[in-house]
Amino acid sequence: MQAAVSFRQLQVFVAVARGGTLARAAEQLSLSQSASSGSLAELERRLEVPLFERVGKRLQLSEAGRRLLPRAERLLDELDTFVEAAREPEGVLRGELMLAASATIGTHLVPSLVGRFTESNPGVEIQTRLRNSDEVIADLLHLEADLGLIEGPCNDSRLNAEVWREDHMCVVCAPGHPLAVTGRLSDEDLRREAWILRESGSGSRAIFEAAARMRTPRLHVRMALNQHEAIKQAVRAGLGLGCLSQLCVAEEVARGELVALENDLPLTRYFSLVWHPQRYRSPLWQAFKVFLREA
Repeated sequence: MQAAVSFRQLQVFVAVARGGTLARAAEQLSLSQSASSGSLAELERRLEVPLFERVGKRLQLSEAGRRLLPRAERLLDELDTFVEAAREPEGVLRGELMLAASATIGTHLVPSLVGRFTESNPGVEIQTRLRNSDEVIADLLHLEADLGLIEGPCNDSRLNAEVWREDHMCVVCAPGHPLAVTGRLSDEDLRREAWILRESGSGSRAIFEAAARMRTPRLHVRMALNQHEAIKQAVRAGLGLGCLSQLCVAEEVARGELVALENDLPLTRYFSLVWHPQRYRSPLWQAFKVFLREA
């Protein structure tokens, strides 16, 4: 006899997988935490496999959980589609997506894109998680995000990826910096000057360091910060040079708060759209992916 699995148990399983904690899943489903815990425990008992591993205060999917999550999502989506078919005209999109985006993309591009998509599809909610590129890849591998947008290429063969759009990075300094007079960065300046960069794991930093290594074996990195605004503040204060996406510094350069330095570094890069090949591709997932391609 097959194990009897309830709709509620699948809901709890998927909610915990997406949120990482029982408390968050219980809040999302309007259940008590004990009821959510009981449903999950009963599901694991019936399936006779552990679906999660506890890591600190979070629950991470086990190998079996990662394998079963796309099927659970598909079952829930099909049931939702069945119910909505009685209420809505065919082709109306409904549901939720989790989008993980690196900081530059998530700050400067995602809000307007998500706004346009959800305005056309009011039954859709897209949650956005801002991460660095390495963290976006980790979220996708753990099936904690439906789609990812990262700076640069995806080098993990376990994920699918495609080039999304082009971006150019700028080297900037404070208006009072000596290099602001010449407006140009030489190879000697690259070696000599102090740098304010993103943290390790950031796509922006990886692209800059790869370009810099063609000219110098080492950089003087004075500070590593995980927020673009903090880097711009440090550069404005004269603590060093920075290298950020043109998207991040265009307004400050236009206002004269930062000076863009001409250079010969290969700083053109490409943003990538990334996803897990085993992730369930709902009609909403497919529609949003096409929208991102064409936007």
